[in-house]
Amino acid sequence: MPDSIVDLQNVTKVYTLGSNEIYALNGVNLTIKKGDFVTIMGPSGSGKSTLLNMVGCLDLPSEGIVRINGTDVSTLSDDELTTLRRDNIGFIFQQFNLIQTLTAIENVEMPMIFSRMDAAARRKKALSLFNQSNLEIEYADHRPNELSGGQQQRVAIARALANNPTIILADEPTGNLDTKTGESIMKLLEDLNSKGTTVIVVTHDQRLAEYSNTTIRLQDGEIYHESGEND
Repeated sequence: MPDSIVDLQNVTKVYTLGSNEIYALNGVNLTIKKGDFVTIMGPSGSGKSTLLNMVGCLDLPSEGIVRINGTDVSTLSDDELTTLRRDNIGFIFQQFNLIQTLTAIENVEMPMIFSRMDAAARRKKALSLFNQSNLEIEYADHRPNELSGGQQQRVAIARALANNPTIILADEPTGNLDTKTGESIMKLLEDLNSKGTTVIVVTHDQRLAEYSNTTIRLQDGEIYHESGEND
């Protein structure tokens, strides 16, 4: 499909546990278009995080094909995979995953260092991302443990946007936040999506599906239902 940004064809992921084989994903076929807002739902152990790892190129399938922006990721070297992730994908995690020894703005600048952006340009862009993520500049020099959960998640979103990704992957982005703060984070993701960024959210919270145009439900490593805004 010409406007697809993520394409999984018959993707299976098998983990070996002792003498047992665990099928985390089993023959998954999935196409996500550029500009989609997708929610992936399912009970614990259904394969949600494994699916996100496939899309994020953090893991490779045991069988099947994963294409990101038309590229079959299995054909790439480790360095090429790293470059693809750096240039195309922004990650947001439930636990924020900020570097505790760095200030908030240094956390946002970190991905730009790997892109070899000079210090002045990094700082200018990080300040712009603070504004875009609804972060007060006064918190720029605070360390993560001096920020609230919502502020830390906004820092994580600003960091995810550092290299202008085409895809944002969010794994339970509101899981550690109160309802009101979680809603503000989802509205921020909704705003990013309205500007053309593809957003993929893994969650167990049914309320988050209201923000998406497509909901995918997983069970036992298989997609058993997919619904869209035109259903």
